[in-house]
This record gives sequence, C-alpha cells and structure tokens, in this order.
Amino acid sequence: MSDKTRCRWCVGDALYEKYHDEEWGRPVYYDHKLFEFLLLETFQAGLSWITILRKRENFRRAFDDFDYKKIASYSQEKSDELLQDTGIIRNRLKVAAAISNAQAFMKIQEEFGSFSNYYWKFTDGKPIDNKFTSMGQIPATTPLSDAISKDMKKRGFKFVGSTVIYANMQATGMVNDHIMECWTRG
Repeated sequence: MSDKTRCRWCVGDALYEKYHDEEWGRPVYYDHKLFEFLLLETFQAGLSWITILRKRENFRRAFDDFDYKKIASYSQEKSDELLQDTGIIRNRLKVAAAISNAQAFMKIQEEFGSFSNYYWKFTDGKPIDNKFTSMGQIPATTPLSDAISKDMKKRGFKFVGSTVIYANMQATGMVNDHIMECWTRG
C-alpha cells in the first residue's frame, strides 16, 4: 500500500498508516466504539495522537475494554490504580474525566436512546464530506465542533474542548477530512 497517496499526517509510521487506512474518517454509529474514541481523544488533549494510538491497547486493558458502564462506577481505588499504570497517560484530571464522562455518556443514552442518536443529530445522521485538497485547509475547530463542545460541557463532560471534539468528529467519520487525492476517498 506504500504506493497509495495518503493524507500526509500519517505517512511514514506503519501504525499511523494502518489507523488512517482502516479507521480514521469512517462513520461510527456504535455507542461502544464512540465511547472508545471519546475516551482516547480526551486523554490525547495536549498530546499527539500517535502517543495515544501507541498506548491504545494499554488503555483498552486498563479501562475494561472501554466498557462505559464499568468505568462509570469506578471507585477511588480503581482510579488510584489507573494513576499507577505506566501503560497509559497518568493524569489525575483525565482519569477523573473518563469516569465522569462515562456517567454523562449514559445519561445521554437515557435521554436520546443512544449516544449515537445524540452525537449524529448534529449532522442529521450523515457525515460532512469536506473537499480539502491540502492538509493546510483542514481546520482545528469549526462552528459545529464549538456547538457540540458547548453542549457536551453543559451535560457534564470534561476535556471536550472544540479542538478535541473536532478531532473526534474526524476519527468517527462525522466529517470526512481525507484530502481529495487520498486513496481512502474511494
């Protein structure tokens, strides 16, 4: 696949290229996977995505395969255990946010039937297909990511600033930001 044109941000790292080719920008409607990306994106805040991607399996192990129901009921003892886990990002505020975000996630499920229903309502259930020709055209935030961030914060989510939300929108395929020449555009 090395002869295929990819978005420049992933080129040169096999793990990054695999993530780009198989996941990034593909629409995700399944709550469990949406929570996984949300948890990973909140830990990524202030760091590079490749750092999180390299630790993804450690996060999966440490956070019970991203089971938001289990995470929502984590005790202080479990939180302390996570802060000792060298395989993940050991940040007290982000660990606490993972727990409170799992609780907020479940409240949204109660209100909307699923987190997917809530999240995708912002785009009427359809991905936004951007037509960027260069990486320089891709924004870090948009008015839509601002609105989703604001709404999620109002609902009790932490570490969900507009930049984090836009990155999450990209990861979960709510927006297709693959550049036009990228082979994944099909």
